[in-house]
Amino acid sequence: YHPAPLSEKTVPDTFVVQISASYKGPVVYSIAPEDGKGYFSIDSSTGIIQTKTHLKLEDFPLIFSVRATDSLDAAIFNEVPVNVEVIDENDFHPVFQFSLLEESLEENLPPAPIVQLKAQDNDTGRNGVLTYGILSENRLKFRIDETTGVLYSTTSFDYEEEPTEYQVVIYAEDDGIPEKKRGYCTVVIKIID
Repeated sequence: YHPAPLSEKTVPDTFVVQISASYKGPVVYSIAPEDGKGYFSIDSSTGIIQTKTHLKLEDFPLIFSVRATDSLDAAIFNEVPVNVEVIDENDFHPVFQFSLLEESLEENLPPAPIVQLKAQDNDTGRNGVLTYGILSENRLKFRIDETTGVLYSTTSFDYEEEPTEYQVVIYAEDDGIPEKKRGYCTVVIKIID
């Protein structure tokens, strides 16, 4: 049996799967005592498996055995494996090490890397995969590598003719399901004469 994956936020008493044995007489269903890590219970007459407690993502996938035993003769039984998977929910927002950074950039330089930004997301799988982007209106003068988080200038700057300070708002966005989450960082770039 391979039931539909459960959310890591699944509450106790949630239906998992129903086991069914074909036999000439009534059977009693049970989970092997050492199996299932105490996460599941089974109705001995219907074969319905439910969660008993909250699930810990790090313990899954989990395979445990269910036994169907002849109700009159315990020596007559058969076992079947049940493979349960748990899906990581998108619990966390990406977080930058600093919410505000100051960087200097000399005027009249060709386009160049300015700083590498790094965010952390404590989710696993695709919920923890990050892409970077620029939120503010300075996208014409700056760009960011979506994968590495390196912020670049896209033009040269003139200290006397243009603003001498730019605030560039950077976001890190996870690839979360069902929704994506973002974290933010502001980079203040000072143009040096």
